[in-house]
Amino acid sequence: MIPVRKLGRTGLSVSLFSLGGESTIEKADRADEAERIINRAFDLGVNYIDTAPYYGRGGSESNIGRVMEYRRNDVFLATKTPDRTYDGTMQYVEESLKRLRTSYLDLYQLHDMQTPDDLNKVFGKNGAIKALEKLKDQKVIRFTGITGHKDPDLLLQGIKTYPFDCILMFLNAGDVHYLPFQEKLLKEAVKLEMGIIAMKTTAVGRIFQPGGITSMKQALGYVFSFPVSTAIVGITTEAEVEENARLAAELKPLKAEEIKHLESLTEPYAEQANYFKHHW
Repeated sequence: MIPVRKLGRTGLSVSLFSLGGESTIEKADRADEAERIINRAFDLGVNYIDTAPYYGRGGSESNIGRVMEYRRNDVFLATKTPDRTYDGTMQYVEESLKRLRTSYLDLYQLHDMQTPDDLNKVFGKNGAIKALEKLKDQKVIRFTGITGHKDPDLLLQGIKTYPFDCILMFLNAGDVHYLPFQEKLLKEAVKLEMGIIAMKTTAVGRIFQPGGITSMKQALGYVFSFPVSTAIVGITTEAEVEENARLAAELKPLKAEEIKHLESLTEPYAEQANYFKHHW
C-alpha cells in the first residue's frame, strides 16, 4: 500500500506518490486511456491529483472530470488559476469546476509564479488572492496554494507574505546545482507547516541520462527522502502507475551519503535536470 504523509496543517493525509495532470491524462484524444490510468491510480491508493486549465488546453481537467463524476470522494483534487487578477481567477475557477464536474476544489493554487510582477499583481487591490479568499469563504475551495518551478526566492517571498496552505515546488536530484528549492524555500515551508508537493521529479524524463540517474527508484527515492507531503508524477501508462506505487510502498529513505551520490551523478547534466528553471 502506498504510504501517506500529512499535508501540512490541513489536517489531511495524502499518498506519497500522487498523480500529475499532464502526459496521457491531458490528451483529449486519449480520454478512455486517461480514465483507466486515473482509476488504476485510485485503486492502488493514490488519493491526490493535480491539474490545471492549461494542461492539454482543458483536456486534463475534462479527462479527470470523467472520473470525478463517480469517484469525487476518493481524492484530494487540486487545480490552478493562471490569472493574476480577481475577475480572471473567478472566471477560471468557474470553467475548471465545469470541466472537473465538481462543485468544489480541495486546493486552488496560483499557477507558475515567476516574476516580482506576478506577486505584485496577485497581492494587489484587485488581485487573485482576493478571489481565493472569497472562494474559500463560499466553500468553493478548501485550501489555497502557490506554485512555481523557476525562482525559489520568489516563492519564499510569497509564502512569507501570505499564509498559503500548500506549496507546489520543484525538487529533483539535480536541484542542488542551480537555484536550489531544497534549501531556504523548503526549510521555510516546513517551518510554516505547509503541505509540500514536489514536482518536476524527473524533469519530464531529462533526469535520466547514461552514467547518471537511470531509474525511477533513484529519482523518486531522492525526492521521497525529503520532508515533502507528496510528489506528483505525470503518467503515460498504467504500468507506470503500478511501478511508482510499488516504489512508494517500498520506500526506505536514503542516507545522506546516498543523496550526495545521486546529486553528483546529475552534476554533468545539471542544466537538463534543471530545464524548467532555465527554459520554461
